[in-house]
Amino acid sequence: MPNIKELEDLVTQVRRDIVRQVHACQSGHPGGSLGCAEFMVALYFEVMDRKEGFDMDGTGEDLFFLSNGHISPVWYSVLARAGYFPIEELSTFRQLNSRLQGHPTTHEGLPGIRIASGSLGQGMSVALGAAEAKKHNGDKHIIYSLHGDGELQEGQNWEAIMYAGAKNVDNLISTVDRNWQQIDGTTKEVLDFGDIGAKFNIFGWDVIEVEEGNNLEKIIEALNEAKSRTGRGKPICIVLHSAMGHGVDYMLNNHKWHGSAPNDEQLEDALAQNPVTLGDY
Repeated sequence: MPNIKELEDLVTQVRRDIVRQVHACQSGHPGGSLGCAEFMVALYFEVMDRKEGFDMDGTGEDLFFLSNGHISPVWYSVLARAGYFPIEELSTFRQLNSRLQGHPTTHEGLPGIRIASGSLGQGMSVALGAAEAKKHNGDKHIIYSLHGDGELQEGQNWEAIMYAGAKNVDNLISTVDRNWQQIDGTTKEVLDFGDIGAKFNIFGWDVIEVEEGNNLEKIIEALNEAKSRTGRGKPICIVLHSAMGHGVDYMLNNHKWHGSAPNDEQLEDALAQNPVTLGDY
């Protein structure tokens, strides 16, 4: 297992990957990707039980589903750095005929991707299906999913959240990226949620709040705590209080970077704030 310093170095490199991908094609979603870099590194390199190679059915290992698919740059970076496909392929992000589309898709056969998540609000339902399948097959592994707070405005989420609690789907750990930002402004301005954790709790979920959502050690601690609570009759929700654009000062907590690409000067600024650690592609 890598130590915290190695994981932090990887987070820095993932940030470089994110801004370089989005800059190269002048399209994509850097803000939320940067805010989830610590979470994704913690999940794939410290917490999830992964097997060698990749197959679509995912038997005998933990599975992850990205519901807010627009933050694909962070997922592609982590998948590549974890060995699912060549790191050099990151340079094809959003290019014609690339396997690395703006929102993850399955028809190109990209290892690590099990669902297309271009349409928001569907990941919870898919994760529930996978979790139920694990139970029916006697597979004790865990299903993880990630959702945006703005994405929770999609109604299908709440049908799935209600189902998970009512049916005691206790091998599911769903994380909500609570960065308070979405494409048109803050979540409070667009459609105020109030207390997300309280809403999950009332639907029968066990809720863990991570106030320092960009603190790698706190995230690992929360994910391990969530794992320890599986099998107790309740699905688990982690409310991750992250910051959009974390690691790049001019993007920090700014909804305008939800879906904007840095220009050449801004790219160099972002890279200077995140010195190379493992090597660029």
